[in-house]
Amino acid sequence: MAYLLGSIPTAVWLGRSKYGIDVREHGSKNAGATNTFRVLGKKPGIVVLLIDILKGALAVLFPLFLMREGGDGLSFWSTDRLQIIAAIAAVIGHMLPVFAGFKGGKGVATSLGVIFGILPLAAVICLGVFVVIFIASKYVSLGAICAAFCFPFMVFFIQPERQEMFFFSILLAVAVIWAHKKNIQRLRKGEENKMNLFA
Repeated sequence: MAYLLGSIPTAVWLGRSKYGIDVREHGSKNAGATNTFRVLGKKPGIVVLLIDILKGALAVLFPLFLMREGGDGLSFWSTDRLQIIAAIAAVIGHMLPVFAGFKGGKGVATSLGVIFGILPLAAVICLGVFVVIFIASKYVSLGAICAAFCFPFMVFFIQPERQEMFFFSILLAVAVIWAHKKNIQRLRKGEENKMNLFA
């Protein structure tokens, strides 16, 4: 269920239904919020961003409902384990959506939603890091990379007792950074596209 939720291709469906445009054929050819901002504009970009964040948050909150309703049948599974599985499935769904030919986004917004659902304080701090880096550099990718890098440290310092969640945070950070490998190459060459938040 978490994978199917993550697979909802917000940018693709919104672009096709309202604008007759597949965002994967324009701009960075990525089905995420950033490319939606570039290709379709601010309002659709905000819609895509919020829905993609919501996908991740709902995916990791659903296991809490399962634990409450499932009784002894789920006693083997800890809440953290179920949330980790759901988080991974949702992010994979966003990156490889079954509803859009397995061509999705980089998982940043959905990962932020996952973090909000698991550890809201860490999400707020990571979001702050992203905003500061983005405003200072005008590079969305650099902000996302720095925020992902900070996430494991937030888990370690805020709730060090959640060891499984700490290892998951490392995995998530690596996945997000790896998804930006082409952006990193462009950043090193000075060829990465900038975006003005206030434009």
